Amino acid sequence: MRMDTKYLTIEDADLRKAAEIIRAGGLVAFPTETVYGLGGDAMSAQSSVKIYKAKGRPSDNPLIVHIAKVGDVLRVAESFPDNARKLADAIWPGPMTMVLPKRAEVPDETTGGLSTVALRCPANEVARRLIEYAGTPLAAPSANISGRPSPTRWEHVRSDLDGKIDAIIIGEPCIGGIESTVIDMTLPDSPQILRPGLITPARISEVLGIACGYDPALAEEADAQTAPKSPGTKYRHYTPRAEMMLYRGDSSKVREAILEDARALRAQGKRVGTIIYEDGREAAQNLFKDLRQMDEDGVDIILASALDNSEEINYSVMNRMLKAAGYVVKEA
Repeated sequence: MRMDTKYLTIEDADLRKAAEIIRAGGLVAFPTETVYGLGGDAMSAQSSVKIYKAKGRPSDNPLIVHIAKVGDVLRVAESFPDNARKLADAIWPGPMTMVLPKRAEVPDETTGGLSTVALRCPANEVARRLIEYAGTPLAAPSANISGRPSPTRWEHVRSDLDGKIDAIIIGEPCIGGIESTVIDMTLPDSPQILRPGLITPARISEVLGIACGYDPALAEEADAQTAPKSPGTKYRHYTPRAEMMLYRGDSSKVREAILEDARALRAQGKRVGTIIYEDGREAAQNLFKDLRQMDEDGVDIILASALDNSEEINYSVMNRMLKAAGYVVKEA
């Protein structure tokens, strides 16, 4: 049954209306500094079930729980180790999610049946005000149909979820462009990144004074039989409607190969889109927007240049690009 989705501003009165919707068990899409989130009461099993249903998201894919301030961690987590606290004090509010043991009060529906909870305190002021007014932590995955490119503008949310959720907050475009870094802190002296993002291993190591690496599973396609420890690690994500292929190699050869293949495909009557980024930060901000724009333009195939490993942020963007392309890579 189609819902009458409300469109709300970032003004205080509208944010309080959005908070009332959440307290009543409804769902509200809201801006963060990374991507738009789809928020519901994290302490309500029914709200989390609604999130999965609206997104078409597998129920074993854990939801990130958003809090308004560091002091709210122990409302959701069973413990807050010293190293986790150091990270929170240094980086929150910001695009970092920490996985910690969960309190018994947190429903299994919110955590995908795991004994841990993924927690983050967003930097976006609108997001934090909404959480404060709601009076409860918010479970909030990206506000898109599961598997589609994440939304960085409210118009993207409208395209995917209008008529499926209670309200959408009309905010500014998300400045980060890719989702938060997810760090497993259940072994606080051995932090491990489960999902790369804008907060890099170097930054985490700088704060903690100890090594931080990536989960080895990030180097390969997810095993369908393995329960995901973090959002965005098991199922295919970020997928445009068009077929997508990545080109890897020397930058000049990659550009030449993309342009040559694009000409050949257009001669066959294909509508071709090309993505060539020079900078990892630019790529992070624009990737999802560009993929969605190509869908709107009716592109049949997207030819994209892979990023090199010169910066850690490039690794984070490539994580998304590989998933979007279904790990189809051509050497140039």
